[in-house]
Amino acid sequence: MNSKIRKGDRVVVISGSDKGKVGEVIRVIPKGNRVVVQGVNLCIKHQAQTQSRGKTIPAGKIEFEAPIDLSNVMLVDPKDSKPTRVRMERKDGKVFRVSKRTGTRIDK
Repeated sequence: MNSKIRKGDRVVVISGSDKGKVGEVIRVIPKGNRVVVQGVNLCIKHQAQTQSRGKTIPAGKIEFEAPIDLSNVMLVDPKDSKPTRVRMERKDGKVFRVSKRTGTRIDK
């Protein structure tokens, strides 16, 4: 997978109602071109009480992070903690992500 944003990356939201929030990528959905960011785009699901295999799951409100479009987030530069674009660089047959802002390598 040579995606520019990967699970575990720190990203900043650049548009939408959560603009300016910084969080860690929990999940990447490449097919839908979307990402789930911790603490961003929080939604509430009203869960009815259910029974499954003899266990009762209580009713209530469940808060969860909904996916947002990949174009609405930018990677945070590890050197100066500001949003940056990413370029791919090859060296010895391996592909690395490099910050366009400072030129530092993101992948170790």
